[in-house]
Amino acid sequence: MHLTIEHSTRYVYDAPVDYSIQQLRLTPRDGFGQRVKRWHLRVNGQMQQHADAYGNAIHTLVVDRPHHEVTITACGEVETGLDLPPAAERLPLQVYLRSTPLTAVDGALSAFAARFAGGRRNRRLDNLMHAVRERIAYRRHVTDTQTSAAQAFALGEGVCQDHAHVFIACCRHLGVPARYVSGYLFTGDGSLVESHAWADAWQEDGWRSYDVANGQRANGSHVRLAAGLDYRDACPVSGIRRGGDGERMAVQVQIAQQ
Repeated sequence: MHLTIEHSTRYVYDAPVDYSIQQLRLTPRDGFGQRVKRWHLRVNGQMQQHADAYGNAIHTLVVDRPHHEVTITACGEVETGLDLPPAAERLPLQVYLRSTPLTAVDGALSAFAARFAGGRRNRRLDNLMHAVRERIAYRRHVTDTQTSAAQAFALGEGVCQDHAHVFIACCRHLGVPARYVSGYLFTGDGSLVESHAWADAWQEDGWRSYDVANGQRANGSHVRLAAGLDYRDACPVSGIRRGGDGERMAVQVQIAQQ
């Protein structure tokens, strides 16, 4: 599948910002069944690129003059559904067993995870994926980027980020390395207007990807951008600024099949 993607993020500030710095995880890499044919970032500032500890492509965007807005556009073409292995793993698997504030389990979540402690890993992780999706109804605007897995589980509602965090928390509690993935999902009907999130879990022969929000294994409709222990390691854009008072953000994602 050949997918063309354009992802625009615009921050507008109520007062001039003296200085802002953003970390952009908006550049896909080859591997995990995808090949990047072309990709470009357009920004109104200076950028430097590096790779983080997880192997994600990071662009650091600095705007060091007074400004009222920051506009970031990522666009390109990615081929998916290919027989391409993941990039070489940089970190030992034990890293992906670490709990984080967003993926820590409480009593209720550990009891839920314990239901999937026996049997073949492949089957029990599929069962876990479906159980998490059933337990947490998809509903927007009830959680945010600071909502933990335990909080989303107790609430019983959330979005793809929450589904991924709960699944990851359960996997790690069961001794299964797991990580958070950010990217895009091509739906074919234009229903996705923002970026997407899912999870990787370690099987005996390598990583497998679970789109918990949709109750399916990630496939050729998914484009990976970044991965890490949780949302904070893999979010598309994060940053800080000096000044600006209030902030408004607008995001638009367009995906088409060639």
